[in-house]
Amino acid sequence: MSSAESRQRVLNQPLSGNEMPRFGGPATFMRLPAATDLTDIDVGIIGVPFDIGTSNRPGARLAPRQIRDESRMLRPYNMATRAAPFDSLQIADLGDVAINTFNLLKSIDIIERHYQQLTAAGVVPLTLGGDHTIVLPILRALAAKHGPLALVHVDAHADVNEHMFGEPIAHGTPFRRAVEEGLLQGDKVFQIGLRGTGYAADDFDWPRQQGFTVVTAEECWGKSLELLMAQVRQQIGDTPCYLSFDIDGIDPAYAPGTGTVEIAGLTVPQALQIIRGSRGLQLVGGDLVEVSPPYDTSGNTALLAANLVYEMLCVLPGVAYRMQEGVQ
Repeated sequence: MSSAESRQRVLNQPLSGNEMPRFGGPATFMRLPAATDLTDIDVGIIGVPFDIGTSNRPGARLAPRQIRDESRMLRPYNMATRAAPFDSLQIADLGDVAINTFNLLKSIDIIERHYQQLTAAGVVPLTLGGDHTIVLPILRALAAKHGPLALVHVDAHADVNEHMFGEPIAHGTPFRRAVEEGLLQGDKVFQIGLRGTGYAADDFDWPRQQGFTVVTAEECWGKSLELLMAQVRQQIGDTPCYLSFDIDGIDPAYAPGTGTVEIAGLTVPQALQIIRGSRGLQLVGGDLVEVSPPYDTSGNTALLAANLVYEMLCVLPGVAYRMQEGVQ
């Protein structure tokens, strides 16, 4: 959309803390207007309150609501990057997907159909999970429109298990299924932050055999990730790309409220470098998954999640940037 066209329509804005105290107002992401009509929506914030695919601590079904609550302090302009997403994109909170609490496979179908409607309407989805199982139906819907996708995947785990308890679909299997279903371009997939113990070397070797670039957490210790993200941008190029961010990719010192914690993870500044370094990619969607509010007693994990979703908003194609006068 051209800047002239964007000026002709009224763009949604987060409710200002000067208009309504931060602890009041709508319980939406950044206190944005809620919407059910997808007409004219560029970006939708969608909750998927689903955790029946998790294997350890439950609670991620409660995360969409908690992340929205912790987003109430976020303001429209990114003072670090000068991104101004609300100046150029129509963004709304589209509510939650009405999953089937008692049936995982039915829920997967419900999620896929929901995202097919979003993609048909031209909406770029940013998703508040939910456990990581939900990425499979989302990728199915997006790949049906865009073809096999590039992927930037931040996580402690590769999520390429053959099965879990004999089941082919769970939060540890989505990217193996995505490969098998032809949803991803293997040479344009980056998995960042992988670490922890495993059952065999194949846990991380299988994705490498598919052409994935695996960047373990140990390779990130004490380093800026700006060079890595330059490599990501060069290798992915203009291929439609999905950004999937599991909060357990970050060290539990910063994000303890999750289901499958692993020590020695990424730092918060590194998380920002990854997301900010995705600017220039043709992002067609993203998610933030695996926050578990019952294990997040301070609210810091959900607060971090809200900020990371905001940072994703700031790197989507079409975002305007407000530069200081005289600065290019």
